[in-house]
Amino acid sequence: MTSTLDPITFAVLKSAVESIVDDMAYTVMRTARSPIVRDVLDYSTTMCDAEGRILAQAKTVALHLGAVPDAMEALLRHYGDDLAPEDVIIFNDPYDGGMHLPDIFMFKPIFRGDEHIGFSVVICHHCDVGGRVPGSNASDSTEIFQEGLRIPPLKLFDRGVPNKALFDIIRKNVRLPDLVIGDLEAQLATCALGERELLRLVDKYGVELFRSFLGEFLDYGERLTRNEISEWPDGDYSFTDYIDGDGFSKAAIPIKVTITVKGSQLNVDFTGSSPQVKGAINSTLSFVKSATYLAIRCVLDGEVPNNSGVYRCIDVSAPKGSLLNPDFPAPVAARALTGYRVADTVLGALSKIVSGKVVAAGEGGNSVVCLGGYDKTTREPFIMVDMINGALGARATKDGIDAITNPSQNMSNMPVEVMESTYPVRIEEYGLRPDSAGAGATRGGLGVVRQYRLMADEAVLQLRADRYETRPYGLFGGEPGAASRNLLSSDDGAFDLLDSKVTRTVRTGDVIRHEQAGGGGYGMPLERNLDAILEDVLDGKITTDHARQFYGVVIEGKGLNQAATETLRASMAKVSAGGAV
Repeated sequence: MTSTLDPITFAVLKSAVESIVDDMAYTVMRTARSPIVRDVLDYSTTMCDAEGRILAQAKTVALHLGAVPDAMEALLRHYGDDLAPEDVIIFNDPYDGGMHLPDIFMFKPIFRGDEHIGFSVVICHHCDVGGRVPGSNASDSTEIFQEGLRIPPLKLFDRGVPNKALFDIIRKNVRLPDLVIGDLEAQLATCALGERELLRLVDKYGVELFRSFLGEFLDYGERLTRNEISEWPDGDYSFTDYIDGDGFSKAAIPIKVTITVKGSQLNVDFTGSSPQVKGAINSTLSFVKSATYLAIRCVLDGEVPNNSGVYRCIDVSAPKGSLLNPDFPAPVAARALTGYRVADTVLGALSKIVSGKVVAAGEGGNSVVCLGGYDKTTREPFIMVDMINGALGARATKDGIDAITNPSQNMSNMPVEVMESTYPVRIEEYGLRPDSAGAGATRGGLGVVRQYRLMADEAVLQLRADRYETRPYGLFGGEPGAASRNLLSSDDGAFDLLDSKVTRTVRTGDVIRHEQAGGGGYGMPLERNLDAILEDVLDGKITTDHARQFYGVVIEGKGLNQAATETLRASMAKVSAGGAV
């Protein structure tokens, strides 16, 4: 396609649209009421054209945004031409454009006069949407009806007039109506900001030039993506990863992907993955697409824009009735875990195509610790949803990063001060987990430990974790990261090991401890620099036993025992050459 815009104007408009969605993201952060949005940053912002095609995405939760095209399709199917200035549409139904019920989509169509030119879009994870458990996010629900209030695409505002009935239904069906309505108002304010800034841009450059830019911008994203994929070797590349049970069965749940590279097009097929399961880790296909787009985007050049042009190059499919495309009314509340594993699986396949650009597996996605109950004195409800972000897997030339958000998320660990001042909990430990990093020429990142003591009379505890049995994989000889663990104090003060996915009652003084998995290693551990190993020991990131077991390094005092190390490493190298390591 021949450009009708000069390169400077194109670059200015590109930067302007990308700046608008980032400004929208800051607006959510500044105006949201609940800690899960304001502090954990579980939200996303984007801008679409009038046809629902993504123009730009903020640097927020990446796993949300690839689902927007399917959500836009649902909105346009419901409303078509029945959209007007000052309309606002919301929905959360996973079987009608949504992902899971806590994630409420909000769309504001943008008009210049009578001409529809685009949409502001904000997605927030709300602290509660009703259902059988506080937080509406349990792994052990067995059907969508248990998970909370399902909202089909509905107008929250119709030509600027609020839908009082819808507001009232939401208030009556959630445990924390002030926070939920407050976060909806933050979404409203953010959509209005996106509308205002886009109209300023269109007023400055004119509708015709802006429309021309939109087409070229999407083509630009497609062109850069195809240029890269066309350099990849044609063929079929498969990989299988696992989830450690659904909360009812501990049987490993496979996720299998085959990526077919043909010219400049990718076909990503999840045939061979598990059938849908009883527990709530099933995932809608829209969310699977989002995780797939994200993983592929991670290995593309940083200059590729995050717009719908990229998606034209990628076809994603999963069998109907599978874990990744379940039949109604399968539960999906804990589907984020499956999304993380989809991303890990796709990256595993990509490591066979563009090895140097793929990192080893990280912690497996955030671990969720949710406590819900009532205050001792006021009887006011509380719902703490703590999403613990952990560790990045090792990279080809650098160690993994310790205690960092998974690339799928761009979220934050809730500050201890916020938790203790907002909820009836005391944080007794928050730090890095020694020896959790997978060994390698470059090691994985260290996972996180969080330990909570409940101060309320009682609460419902929900734990959603994974990587108990199937540890985060290493690449090219790297060791897997340490497995995660959930623990609960017993009457004698010792800790009992819990399953990876738990819903149960806890009481005053109970201590909940989560030890997160570490990132996998990259390359053979015996190739790791000795000074780096010694530094990790001195920093307390690995113990001397770990250094000896995985690296063949003997540390005495604060120094390296060179002779003992050479002997031990020579012995390990012989075993490795024999295929035992």
